[in-house]
Amino acid sequence: MNTRTKIVDCSGVRSEQDFWAAYVRDVKPESPDSGRNFDAFWDALWGGPGWPDADKLRFIHTSAVATFRDGQFIAMLRETSQGTDSVRLVFE
Repeated sequence: MNTRTKIVDCSGVRSEQDFWAAYVRDVKPESPDSGRNFDAFWDALWGGPGWPDADKLRFIHTSAVATFRDGQFIAMLRETSQGTDSVRLVFE
């Protein structure tokens, strides 16, 4: 099986807005102007607007992101991807 991986470099990300901007910059989704929030991300992972056209999203340099909302931000990203077989998320 050939896996299509897209890497989102989170170095320099200092806010949630920065995170969504890095996602759009690095993934180059089909609809980059779609919402930049958890609802829009869920839609994208399920094949809607913002679809990343990848089997795996690798988020690297996530130490700052891990502190957003006292760790709940990454937990919410993981939860958003639960139940979908289309895209696997990896945080490093």
